[in-house]
Amino acid sequence: MTLGEKVRFLREVEGVLRGLGRDVTQLEVVRELRQKHGRSISQSYLSQIESGARGYLVDDPEGFHNELTSDAGTLEDRLDLWLISGAERFRRHPEVSRALLAVARHRHSRRCLALLGAILETPGLAERLLQVLGPDGRDAVPTGAVRSKRGRPA
Repeated sequence: MTLGEKVRFLREVEGVLRGLGRDVTQLEVVRELRQKHGRSISQSYLSQIESGARGYLVDDPEGFHNELTSDAGTLEDRLDLWLISGAERFRRHPEVSRALLAVARHRHSRRCLALLGAILETPGLAERLLQVLGPDGRDAVPTGAVRSKRGRPA
């Protein structure tokens, strides 16, 4: 993992932990470093680190994995961090990565996973939902279905 990927990942984790429903912005990182820690970094330099233009000397070697673990936080927070970590790991599979992030960002991530379990345990339901919703989360209307004026299945 590159330094830039780590910084982006940590901004995402921090946004989830703070309940923002979004990543912490680069400007928020810059302000917080200045206010809380008396350190300064420019937003443009942070952007260069994230883009890979700077920071390459501290990138992890190929195949290196270091799990983000902590005893701090609630079980819900730990679950969300685990989901975000999984999303990062599957970043080359955008559908899986987006799904894991969506669950992590949801207010009731445990209930979302329980719902997924119930869907998978109900015979035929997962296949039917995949037909209706499509694997990428967009409507994939089955053959012969009619769309309403809003573009949704009627």
